[in-house]
Amino acid sequence: MAAATTHEVFNQPAPLVDVNLFTGNQAMQAALKFNAPSLDTKPLQALGAVVGSGEMQTHARLANVHTPVLKTHNRFGERIDQVEFHPGYHALMAQAVGAGLHGAAWGEGAPNPHLQRAAGFMLFTELEPSVLCPISMSYAVAPALKDNAAIYQDWSPGLTSRAYDPALKVWRDKPGLTMGMGMTEKQGGSDVRANTTRAEPNGRDAWGQRFSVTGHKWFFSAPMCDAFLILAQTTSGLSCLFLPRVLPDGSLNQLFIQRLKDKLGNKANASSEVEFVGASAWLVGEEGRGIPQILAMGTMTRLDCALGTSGLMRQALSIALNHTRQRKAFGKALIEQPLMKNVLADLALESEASTALALRLAHSFDRANDPHEQVMTRLLTPVAKFWICKRGSHFAQEAMECLGGNGYVEEGGEGVMARIYREMPLNSIWEGAGNIMALDLLRALRKADTAAALAHELAPARGMHPALDHLAERLPLRVEEMATEMEARRLAQDVALAVQAALLAQTAPSAVFSAFCDSRLAGQWGYSFGSLGAGTDFDTIIQRAMPR
Repeated sequence: MAAATTHEVFNQPAPLVDVNLFTGNQAMQAALKFNAPSLDTKPLQALGAVVGSGEMQTHARLANVHTPVLKTHNRFGERIDQVEFHPGYHALMAQAVGAGLHGAAWGEGAPNPHLQRAAGFMLFTELEPSVLCPISMSYAVAPALKDNAAIYQDWSPGLTSRAYDPALKVWRDKPGLTMGMGMTEKQGGSDVRANTTRAEPNGRDAWGQRFSVTGHKWFFSAPMCDAFLILAQTTSGLSCLFLPRVLPDGSLNQLFIQRLKDKLGNKANASSEVEFVGASAWLVGEEGRGIPQILAMGTMTRLDCALGTSGLMRQALSIALNHTRQRKAFGKALIEQPLMKNVLADLALESEASTALALRLAHSFDRANDPHEQVMTRLLTPVAKFWICKRGSHFAQEAMECLGGNGYVEEGGEGVMARIYREMPLNSIWEGAGNIMALDLLRALRKADTAAALAHELAPARGMHPALDHLAERLPLRVEEMATEMEARRLAQDVALAVQAALLAQTAPSAVFSAFCDSRLAGQWGYSFGSLGAGTDFDTIIQRAMPR
């Protein structure tokens, strides 16, 4: 017997589905035009349509509902150490690899490959960030493999290929490959010098010096990747080693997955704890020089943290705008209510500023031989990672509040907001939490004339807002004089805000630039989103941010 009809369902907004995430993102388009005016954006337009489609949103939902399952043994009792994923996960991976978000930037020789890849990474994050863990690590480790020419020659074609093959097979039998990293251990965390995993010499072969590795890794994300770069102690100190899942002879390596992590968010991605029991690995680079190699790879993954959080901010903002445009309360649409306008405009400012800074950083990777860009890479990587990712969780909470209780539930189109909220803290923690980034900033300050480079970066915006002028005048001196860790986080914040403001002066309408400077730099702002001054041009800011 059917339930009696008790009420009519109305005033429920239609979900944001089948929308092109690129063509609707004016902030991203402006940032790309500023950094690379001749960039071909057709691939991004195509990707924007795919990642905004209902079909791919369904894959993302199912990959999070049906989370990875560890299969340690097969039905015959043989150890297999495989992770089983829902087909939706593989559909997402195939799209990300097909878009070249893993290693294509290193192999295809197109103009501005890192900037184009960065924009695509941000767009894909709006669909589902969990699969981007193996994508990001593959991007980061590919150039490091050049320190072992033989391995690089064998593996680079697969790592730059746009084919996705999840099968656990020897590298030569696969059209595409992915790689991960294994650094942290129980006792050390970010202090990788405390690692106890040891590597004993075990002969030489076509890939060079081979080691037998015994130990563990406490956070071993994406254990289904084809190979990993790990840190282990050799007689010369902490060294970087290449450890494949399947050995060249086709046998499984002695890598044993102990369990999968039960995480706050990032549910579709398998993060694990593993042990090595005489696993075979090959030296990459100079023995005892593992730390510098890890720092170089960390620069890449930290860029992706800033890009990923910026993408999540954009997604949360788009959902909030879509909801408030349709939902009515107290006689008119939520988006027309003055207080809601203030919140939405404030979120839009934060999102655009984060997009501008993250893509500016990506641009520096395309100019690796430019002395100024070398300094900006060292300076802006910890700054962007620190500040953008720190803002993420607060941003997600405020965007969720725009939806009320509908944003707090896990079900339906607006249930994505709950996933975003659970995902946000990850990028702030992964690859170095806030204090680690502040310490990295101090290291960057000691390596070059950072103050002059920062002054040069801010120069185009001088004279455009008194608060920015005041900050820009003082910052280079603070950079030169910074000698204590106690103030490093504040310096990272102020450098981020100054660079964001300078970028908005060159890429955004005056309404956006002025409101950002008035609030973030001139003190016309409270302690939460939604406290912009009454003279703000709310309508212009909100209209620019609309996803359709």
